Amino acid sequence: MYWDVVEVKPEPDYCLFVRFKDGLTGRVRLEREKLTGALAPLRDVRFFEQVFIDCGAVAWPGDIDLAPDAMYAQVSGQRHEQQAGPGVRGR
Repeated sequence: MYWDVVEVKPEPDYCLFVRFKDGLTGRVRLEREKLTGALAPLRDVRFFEQVFIDCGAVAWPGDIDLAPDAMYAQVSGQRHEQQAGPGVRGR
């Protein structure tokens, strides 16, 4: 699918730089306080940095992964806001 992740790099403060199959790039920030349950291991920065791509999804050891379609929507939404200009939000 066009939202398959083809590149991922961990960044400080629980951020990920991602590049999708269709060329869209951007950053996804995970909120530490929402890293609970199955995502709790991601609170450990050394573990967070072990990110890799598994079948087009961002993943970590232990069968932890993020939905690439939701990440794509977040990144493409950021692009739309940047293009609209400051203080202007798309509908």
